[in-house]
Amino acid sequence: MTYGQQPGERRPDGAQPYGAAPQYGIYGANQGAGTMHQGADGIYTIQPTAVTERAEHVSMTRAYGEMTIALVLTGLVAIVTNMTGLYARFILATGTLGVWLPMIVEVGIAIYLGMRVMNMKSSTARVWFYVYAALMGFSLSVIFSFYEIATIGYAFLISAVFYFALTMFGLTTKANMLKAGPVLVIGLIVLIVTQVVLMFVAPTNTTLKIVAAIGIVLFAAMTIYDAQFTKRVFAQYASQGPEMIKRVSILCALNLYLDFVNMFLYVLQLLGLSRD
Repeated sequence: MTYGQQPGERRPDGAQPYGAAPQYGIYGANQGAGTMHQGADGIYTIQPTAVTERAEHVSMTRAYGEMTIALVLTGLVAIVTNMTGLYARFILATGTLGVWLPMIVEVGIAIYLGMRVMNMKSSTARVWFYVYAALMGFSLSVIFSFYEIATIGYAFLISAVFYFALTMFGLTTKANMLKAGPVLVIGLIVLIVTQVVLMFVAPTNTTLKIVAAIGIVLFAAMTIYDAQFTKRVFAQYASQGPEMIKRVSILCALNLYLDFVNMFLYVLQLLGLSRD
């Protein structure tokens, strides 16, 4: 706007009046984002409509539903693998390679999904996600050899309650956890490097407890981060159609799944060390 042009005055070319807000609606140029409202300071903001809020709720439910199915699949595969002794026979047949091969494949699938999920069919992405969850269950079956059933059950219950509380906090708080993304990445790298180093030394029980506690805190923060990220990314892709929403659901479900699994493992480790 220049001097002499008043808000509401029709432009010479017949377009929008000077100072008028863009005419966005639910199905306008900013489809799915909501409607525009002008505040007392004259700044326009986007307010979600009932339709967009309902769509966002459905999308969030889809992502957490996919995560839950993957967790159930992981648990079932872990139990069956332990009961049949499949993992032990696999290690006997493959040796040291068998210890590392499942983890290498899991990392490969996670990276592949993270990079390609937005360009593949949602059904294909879902299959890959469930394959990943099944492989994770196969690898995690080894925990039954190191921890008592009661300890595993307590760790799962504590993790589930903690995870639910953190998710609700992330979705309802006004604090923007997304700003902490770079810090969380650095923390994750440091944690991974620390654990690799501990594989070649003889750590004390206290050292392992400290690492486990740090891991719990880190993935608690990542749970809040990913809850907010999931909400933000669904709002971003709200206008892209149901197929895109399904793809985003798989991507978000993978992040949420990894948060829970890692938190569970660190809680289990801490409980196990505390009982030794």
